[in-house]
Amino acid sequence: MRTLEEQIEVTAPVGTAWSQLHRVAEYPEFVGGVVHASARGRRHAELEVEFGGERHQVDAELTDHGRGRVMSWETVDGPPLRGTFALRPLDAAHTQVQVRLEYDPEELKESLGGPRGFAQSRAVEEAVRTDLQLFKELCEE
Repeated sequence: MRTLEEQIEVTAPVGTAWSQLHRVAEYPEFVGGVVHASARGRRHAELEVEFGGERHQVDAELTDHGRGRVMSWETVDGPPLRGTFALRPLDAAHTQVQVRLEYDPEELKESLGGPRGFAQSRAVEEAVRTDLQLFKELCEE
């Protein structure tokens, strides 16, 4: 398994960022590859993702903890992925958003396609950075 950690500072209160994380239907606006997303109850999300010109269904389980500051997720089917969003208020108007993603590049390649080896890891890193920037912009609107 590979672990990727990235962070970004958002000019928005922690509550705003927390609310945005829970708007599952808006994931296509800031998560690359997600073309449709819907919540199934409070703990599940159904995602339609597109990679390599093909669409795949992915179900994820969401878990909140840390008093509105940490949200973890894990795929239930599809490629084995786990992630955590941790929010830390810097002051009343600024929040640090940290994402941690655990994945196996080879299993990701087998499930969704894309490049092999190092190129796959590089593509995931760039996607996460882009997603964080889009999340920042959405929170700051």
